[in-house]
Amino acid sequence: MTTKVVQKILSNYESDNPGVKANLYRMLNQGKLGGTGKMIILPVDQGFEHGPARSFSVNPDAYDPHYHYQLAIDAGLSAYAAPLGMLEAGADKFAGQIPTILKVNSSNSWGTAANQALTGGVDDALRLGCSAIGFTIYPGSDDVFEMIEEIKELRNEAASVGIATVIWSYPRGGKLPKSGELALDVGAYAAHIAALIGAHIIKVKLPSNHIEQAEAKPCYEGTDWSAQSDRVKHVVQSCFNGRRIVIFSGGATKGADAVYQDARDIRDGGGNGSIIGRNTFQRPRDEALAMLGKLVNIYKGKE
Repeated sequence: MTTKVVQKILSNYESDNPGVKANLYRMLNQGKLGGTGKMIILPVDQGFEHGPARSFSVNPDAYDPHYHYQLAIDAGLSAYAAPLGMLEAGADKFAGQIPTILKVNSSNSWGTAANQALTGGVDDALRLGCSAIGFTIYPGSDDVFEMIEEIKELRNEAASVGIATVIWSYPRGGKLPKSGELALDVGAYAAHIAALIGAHIIKVKLPSNHIEQAEAKPCYEGTDWSAQSDRVKHVVQSCFNGRRIVIFSGGATKGADAVYQDARDIRDGGGNGSIIGRNTFQRPRDEALAMLGKLVNIYKGKE
């Protein structure tokens, strides 16, 4: 049965067809956070970005794609996101057990341009039974306009067959300095761009309290942005005043206490949850399951 929380979230997607809403429903009602309006998604696309050794050698079991499917299922997560080959490697064995998100573009650490190659398509997502496609854009990059045009076409194609779209919106490139990539004003802008181009679920990084754009600084003056939960609240506000699902990435591996505090701040700021990869699959399985269990409790308001 659909909870009032999930009904309210789905009601915000006024132009979407029943297929897209059904797939959003699947993810919002999956696992231990089902029906709460909160989500935890396991993303395993780091092999493309950083290489297999940097991603998996610390926990060799993670070289096996089946490991990640099983981790997401056993932890009671909302969905599992990965590039084409990773999903294909376990698609039959784990069919129907966990909603999947096909990451359809990818990069690597050797390229100098802030861009990604198309590595999958809507036809692949449909064949694999995915609930959504995932796509990264780099607001600030000179190549972002091409990326936006790509996801416009992919998003429309996906929606036509009832598949939702998740947009990773990571500011970088162009005139944006490295120091500004996590700025509050920049992160809110990037999240808003993802909403404007039709993302059903928006994935962004947790912002710092730095304000990068000179033109934006007057808009932020007079408010204390030291609390991360207030910064989360502003990012959510920037996504149509909370009318879009917004989840926050976990970033590089960090101490457990920092991971838990991030989740509390996301919860308290009105975010919809975490998409957390390296902080779980780079830990031994028992530790990862314990961490994910505690994160579930945090999002349920129990810790």
